[in-house]
Amino acid sequence: MKRSKFCDGVSRRDMLRFGAAGAFGFGLSLPQILATQAEAAKNGKSKQDISLIIVFLQGGLSTIDTWDMKPNAPAEFRGEFKTISTNVPGIKLCNHMPRVAKHADKFSLVHSFSHSNSGHGTADHWMLTGYPVKSGFNSGLNPNNQQPSHGSVIARKMGPRGPVPPYVCLPKAHNSAGSSHLGSSAAPFVVEADPNAPNFAVPDLAPPVAISARRLNNRKSLLNTINRFEKSGEAEANRNAKTLSTFQRKAFSLMTSKETKAAFNIHKEPEKLRDEYGRHSLGQSCLMARRLVQAGVRCVLIDHTNWDTHYNNFAVLKNDLLPHLDSAMSTMLRDLEDRGMLDTTFVLFTGEFGRTPRVNPSAGRDHWGPSSAIAVAGGGVKGGRVIGASNARAERPATTPIGPEDLAATIYHSMGIAPQTEFLSPEGRPLPILPAKAKVIRGLF
Repeated sequence: MKRSKFCDGVSRRDMLRFGAAGAFGFGLSLPQILATQAEAAKNGKSKQDISLIIVFLQGGLSTIDTWDMKPNAPAEFRGEFKTISTNVPGIKLCNHMPRVAKHADKFSLVHSFSHSNSGHGTADHWMLTGYPVKSGFNSGLNPNNQQPSHGSVIARKMGPRGPVPPYVCLPKAHNSAGSSHLGSSAAPFVVEADPNAPNFAVPDLAPPVAISARRLNNRKSLLNTINRFEKSGEAEANRNAKTLSTFQRKAFSLMTSKETKAAFNIHKEPEKLRDEYGRHSLGQSCLMARRLVQAGVRCVLIDHTNWDTHYNNFAVLKNDLLPHLDSAMSTMLRDLEDRGMLDTTFVLFTGEFGRTPRVNPSAGRDHWGPSSAIAVAGGGVKGGRVIGASNARAERPATTPIGPEDLAATIYHSMGIAPQTEFLSPEGRPLPILPAKAKVIRGLF
């Protein structure tokens, strides 16, 4: 999988692996994640059993060229693409999304989406947490969260379903996918591999190929030896060691669990269905997201690059990005519905911002936070609707603006988490999950 760079020059590579199986020398997070799952289970679970899939089109989807087109605007605004009808009268999409057009009854669009940040990293953080960044933000850090991501809030508040982690990122960790003040144990389990790769496997769910079954068993024996040693300590030390041992054993169990491995084994999917999703990173990531939700994962964040179309916007969209989105989005919506999962899975398709209404001299579009559009489906959302509107050239909302904090409130509302929820800092200070002004997008429900 190639490493991508956006126009700001920041490399979108992973600098920290959240999901490493710490008991076996790959880091520390997996036992910590398991420990926090146990703690989170004490916090009370939602009355609704909704999951979340975020398809994050990193770099910035050109919504004026996809699902908020302006065919009556001057040519330098409307661009090269045409509109096509969908299976919902009155809703039109780009002509390069014919498969998605057949499923417009399954999702709704928010055309009045807007925020005031047009920078990579800073806009990402706002979209994935509901909070704008404060001074001192470093977009190059991974993680760089000043506030916890949606997935971390969900993991902390709702806890796990069964043996799988509650929050998973794929194919890699987004910089703003972290847990901030919720701690490293509320961070995502990161797949760290492209599901479209022929030899795809999750590194942290299997020992390195160089480790034989005998050596793996030896490591388990080593843990048992450590446990026996721990039992000889003082009572308090024993209690601490016992807790650590418990989560190390769970980490080992996760690595060797047939059920957990099955959830990540995309090779078990029918070849025909894999073809329909698309044999590309976005398509196979969407298929993997469905598998993980089906197995009990509460939140999956798909980080897909590179939608930063400053140059040759129309050629890149037509020949590369939109065919991938068309197959992945349409098949995932249909697949979820066919399996009876769409009602219990909130699905979001978005970038960090839109693109400039006016086409630039390089046949591209630049960053544009003031006006974009998002697509949402499932989890109680009624399909076939358009919420709000942008003006005639998609420069700004023509109706009441809807922002990232409102999107976050809507996600939490769908999942049964009160937007007014607070967590306590180690010092006992209340930390709200959202800004006070956040409002649920009621028209979606």
